[in-house]
Amino acid sequence: MAIAKDIHAAVFSNATAVFMTRVENASGQVINQASVVSITYTVYELVKGDPNTLTPVAGHQNVALGISNVVFDTLQLDGAWTVDSIGYNFRHELDVSLNEAFAKAGAIYQVRYELTPVTGQKIVFRFRAFNNCVFRTRHGRTSLGRLSR
Repeated sequence: MAIAKDIHAAVFSNATAVFMTRVENASGQVINQASVVSITYTVYELVKGDPNTLTPVAGHQNVALGISNVVFDTLQLDGAWTVDSIGYNFRHELDVSLNEAFAKAGAIYQVRYELTPVTGQKIVFRFRAFNNCVFRTRHGRTSLGRLSR
């Protein structure tokens, strides 16, 4: 059984993000589509200095995901996965076409997934997303800057 910990990520303001990980059940077996009943996600803005205060982001609260859209039956290894040589079985590109998810530059967000398996306990995994990058267009030029911490 894996130890609970946040997966760290960086996000851009007013942009989508792709979240990838390898999800295992309590026995250490990787999940597949047939082993999952449902998956939901919520994006929270975190309050700096107060880890217990979570503010849900509008349009990204308890959103159901299609299992076949985010869970793979086999572990995937491609150019996007640089964590290890084993691979991932979960990939979600967060849809921001109707509601921005990471609007505040400098903010910290939690993207929390809750997976209900066919058997066993609910599986929860989280990404801690740092919006420390700003993407701006100014006078027809695009620049990428990093906010200092």
